[in-house]
Amino acid sequence: MSSSAPKPAHDVLAMIGNTPMLKVTKIDTGCCELYLKLENQNPGGSIKDRIALTMIAAAEADGRLKPGGTLVEATAGNTGLGLALVASQKGYKLILVIPDKMSEDKIFHLKALGAECIITRSDVSKGHPEYYADMAERIAKETPGAFLVNQFGNPANPYAHETTTGPEIWEQMDHKVDAIVAGVGSGGTVAGLAKFFNKVSPKTKMILADPEGSVLAEGVKTGTLAKEVGSWVVEGIGEDYVPEVLDLKVCDDAYIIPDKEAMEVIWELLRKEGIIAGSSTGTLLGAALRYCREQKTPKRVVTFVCDTGNKYLSKAFNEYWLIDQGFIERTAKDNLLDIIARRHAEHAVVTASPSDTLEAAFKRLMLYGISQLPVLSKEGALEGLIGERQIAKAIANNSGAFTSSVESAMDRTPQTVPLSASPAEVAEILKEGTAVMVNDENGFHGLITRVDMINYIAKGRF
Repeated sequence: MSSSAPKPAHDVLAMIGNTPMLKVTKIDTGCCELYLKLENQNPGGSIKDRIALTMIAAAEADGRLKPGGTLVEATAGNTGLGLALVASQKGYKLILVIPDKMSEDKIFHLKALGAECIITRSDVSKGHPEYYADMAERIAKETPGAFLVNQFGNPANPYAHETTTGPEIWEQMDHKVDAIVAGVGSGGTVAGLAKFFNKVSPKTKMILADPEGSVLAEGVKTGTLAKEVGSWVVEGIGEDYVPEVLDLKVCDDAYIIPDKEAMEVIWELLRKEGIIAGSSTGTLLGAALRYCREQKTPKRVVTFVCDTGNKYLSKAFNEYWLIDQGFIERTAKDNLLDIIARRHAEHAVVTASPSDTLEAAFKRLMLYGISQLPVLSKEGALEGLIGERQIAKAIANNSGAFTSSVESAMDRTPQTVPLSASPAEVAEILKEGTAVMVNDENGFHGLITRVDMINYIAKGRF
């Protein structure tokens, strides 16, 4: 019996492209059929592997990139990871300029691949010296032998999608595609797909999915870009200008998707279809679902799982981060539970017991990236607080104290308030302290940090 499994690839770069297509069956798509091009299956985990390979190959071919050279690029998403993958395989140095909203998971991945990462501001626009694209251009000019990749103006970017992504979709869909929903980061996906489908299927509509705050959707709908640029949490798509490689006229319609909706959609995709996807997929899928549900006659629609959600576990798939961002609204309790992000009754508080060693408590602090732990008895009663300050004091002159018990070093009288206390009382305590324990005759409820209070105030509830 013969096997249909693919032959071994000669290297990881040969595995870029030819990604599978999945039909959505468990999410409501109205009268339409919706298909997902699983770009998360590329070896670097995203659709940007395609353009990284093509742009570097083009630069090699025309002599702009020499053996052992340096690549410089601005990236707010996965282009950096694609470039890092290709650069690591081909022996190039890579310098990336990254806005400070990129997930920490991606930055760790980039550094592991050997890329040099320079973090800059995400709250400034083109023309500002700290705008990521302008900074990358400046670094490239100042670095001998550097090649500025410039995904936003590099014709090899859309060419990658015109010659690989488009043809793959066309064949996988048996030459029947009524609409494609895509987002714009660098503009290459939309531009390249539009060029390909204009040749083979001019009736195929190109639908733009744009995060709320980006200026592009308004440009598609009215011909004029939105005057004010907002901010958005979704990574990798949305812009404050039209990238050089793109003409917005190729888009037939556009949908504006708020961050909250994007986050809800990727949770639904994971729970119903079993696909863990990144935040930009939430914007694309949100727009695709809106389009499908609006149709009066059946359509065959394609959108993308742009990248894997494994890069967003600390953000988009972290319910406490979502609460902090205001994407998850809890039922109001009208007491301090409305401020406590991590409630003890929900098993969300990391704690220590009096008999734990200081070493164990310290490792717990490091593991969870926190600075203090409530100390609870076996019965769940609040006994005290152990944190960096108490541990440092205990071992300052005696490294052997690391094996001592938490009980021997903990603060036995931490700042404590009952659940009935007012937010104003807690705010006053936090002017001097870093956290307040919420504890009363009904037990320990959790702790309120300065971040919790700031989030509460920022939501206009104070």
